[in-house]
Amino acid sequence: MHDEPISDDDLMPIIEDSVDTAEPILPSRTWKVLIVDDDVDVHQATKLALKDLIVEDRSLTLLHAYSAKEAEHTLQTELDIGVILLDVVMETDSAGLELVETIRDRLNLYAIRIILRTGQPGYAPEMETIQRYDINDYRTKPELTRIRLFTILTSAIRAYKQIRNQQIMRQGLEKVVKASTELANLHGMRLFAEGAVKQISAILQIEPDGLICVQQSNEHHNSSAQIIAAAGRYSQFVHSPLEKLNSHKIRESILRCLENRTSLLETGLTLYFSTDQGRGLAAYVDIDRQLDNTDRHLLEVFCANISVGFDNVILYNRLKEQAFTDPLLNVPNLNSLLRYRYSPLNHSEASRLALIDIDDFSAFNDSFSHKSGDGLLKAVSARLNSAFPHCFLARVGSDVFAIVGDQRDIVLDRICDVFETTFLVDNQPFKIMASFGVVDLDLNSHDLSEHYKDAQVALKYAKVHHRGAAMLFSHDMGQSARDRMLLLTELKEALDHQELFLMYQPKYQLGSLKLSGAEALLRWRNQQGNLIPPDQFIPLAEQAGMMVNIGTFVLNQACKQFKQLIEAGYSDVSMAINVSPAQLDEPNFVSVLDNAIKSNHVPATQIELEITETIAAKNLPYICNVLNNVRCLGCKIAIDDFGTGFSSLSLLHKLPATRLKIDRIFVDAMNEDDTIAKMIVNLGQTLGMEITAEGIETEIQHRQLKAFHCEEGQGWLFAKAMEMDEFIAFFNRKQDSTK
Repeated sequence: MHDEPISDDDLMPIIEDSVDTAEPILPSRTWKVLIVDDDVDVHQATKLALKDLIVEDRSLTLLHAYSAKEAEHTLQTELDIGVILLDVVMETDSAGLELVETIRDRLNLYAIRIILRTGQPGYAPEMETIQRYDINDYRTKPELTRIRLFTILTSAIRAYKQIRNQQIMRQGLEKVVKASTELANLHGMRLFAEGAVKQISAILQIEPDGLICVQQSNEHHNSSAQIIAAAGRYSQFVHSPLEKLNSHKIRESILRCLENRTSLLETGLTLYFSTDQGRGLAAYVDIDRQLDNTDRHLLEVFCANISVGFDNVILYNRLKEQAFTDPLLNVPNLNSLLRYRYSPLNHSEASRLALIDIDDFSAFNDSFSHKSGDGLLKAVSARLNSAFPHCFLARVGSDVFAIVGDQRDIVLDRICDVFETTFLVDNQPFKIMASFGVVDLDLNSHDLSEHYKDAQVALKYAKVHHRGAAMLFSHDMGQSARDRMLLLTELKEALDHQELFLMYQPKYQLGSLKLSGAEALLRWRNQQGNLIPPDQFIPLAEQAGMMVNIGTFVLNQACKQFKQLIEAGYSDVSMAINVSPAQLDEPNFVSVLDNAIKSNHVPATQIELEITETIAAKNLPYICNVLNNVRCLGCKIAIDDFGTGFSSLSLLHKLPATRLKIDRIFVDAMNEDDTIAKMIVNLGQTLGMEITAEGIETEIQHRQLKAFHCEEGQGWLFAKAMEMDEFIAFFNRKQDSTK
């Protein structure tokens, strides 16, 4: 079409209007205008008309296309075209209008402004075209004088500028939101700072180069500011003091930003981030252009978000420190130990975990104050650190430490040696003992959670069987622990399913062999029908904290079946019920006892509670108060297993006890030496107490005790323990046989 003759109608006349010809100051950026027309002369005429024009403080850069197809290619390769001066009729009669649809619908260019020009005004009706197509104006070529073209372009560029600003703002805000979301997952200060500087570059659409982030020290001395994140040519300065940075200008800008606590929006951008913790952070950005209002607004929003993010990182780090660090000793805690993955320097070297439990630590606290207890823990921690410098040390309990390291370092004798010498606490020497549980770690397993359980088993074994010594875990220990756990699980189910029951050991007046009472004995028959020995499950129940519930069951069941015995005609006998230490520690024990007595309508004066002297020695004033309240109900008190624990004349004198029971070990010993049994009888009688002997199995024992004037006895010589129905039937038969 370029070779065809040009008609007068096709020419765009240049009418020189009066304009200000003063030389403008050209800005560094320009507006791109695409001229699309199949007529070369139109391009030349437009170029002359737009020569030296300044629109919205920028000059114009003209791009040229001579067909719709060429224009489409230009639009795909050139960025930031603001306005198109588009001819309607080119290679086809509707090429220009079809290009408008391509621009909007296929290229998705919605910001670019389109001014349609035509040399054939009647071809495309003006009103219909403006209504149908997203265009700014529709003009005939002769109308476009220099002034008119300037006016139309100014209007179009303003519209383009506004739309582009909105688009950039929306995209920028999306980047801010995306950045905030991504950064929220970075909890480490360095990672968060690195992420922040990368997001700044993305928002400003610059390469992530020349970005640094500086954290001010707690003392707020600018000279101690540290570079904690960097990108591009500044990467080498990460973890360096700010003084190491080889640019005086940047150093000065950052220091000024930190000192004034404000961002410096100048060439070479310095952003300030404030935190609630009072620590200032600054990010420096190398940028070679002026910031526009959109940039400023996006950075303002970003800084506000990132300041909150830095606060969250600092808070997270503090929470993490509290979650994994012991606050008193500033060493790792149990959480940290269970997350720890130990890797020996020599991968063929076996490793070991040891638990160290200070013996009688609670007694030390009670005797010398908690402050002294804290001092002792600090002294033990310091000595363990010194003795095992290459090992991981953690405090995993109130008085329990753990160390993890190579077996050649964690030697049993070496652990014991730590406690051989005294510890100084407040300049006072203390000799401390400790028990140790040790487990060897598998070469191929670095997960400490299972090994920690095994170490606990070994420690428990040491505390029970070898207090003050170190015990190495064995599979037999593990099996024993698993058996105990299985038994404990079955015991809990037994309590729920009423598999526990009581049997009664008859008690006799040794002089007349008349029935004087019964002792309630707890028994357990499992679901397989086997009787579980009491010495297996009762200690387990005490350790598991089950004795309060079990004890309440025993009180109620014993009183209920005592009522059954009374109604069978045995109204002058007593009922002895064993009470555990855990029951006496309960504040409502006396009310539970009172309720069991009253609800079953049995006489309190015929109820006798049996306690051990060890219980009484534990906390004498408290125990005396509880037992005095029991006596106020009318019940009697018997001291069981006397002589096998902490025996004291003072203890016997202070307790409101009415009976002493001679333990079976002293009754058995009467065959060789009856001195202790005789002494206990004399002691009880001197204190005005009644005496009962347990475990009488021979007639010789019976005659000796009767000769000592021991009033009451029980044992297999007279009768075994029986359930209540059998108990009543047994004595009914005895009565019938004597008639």
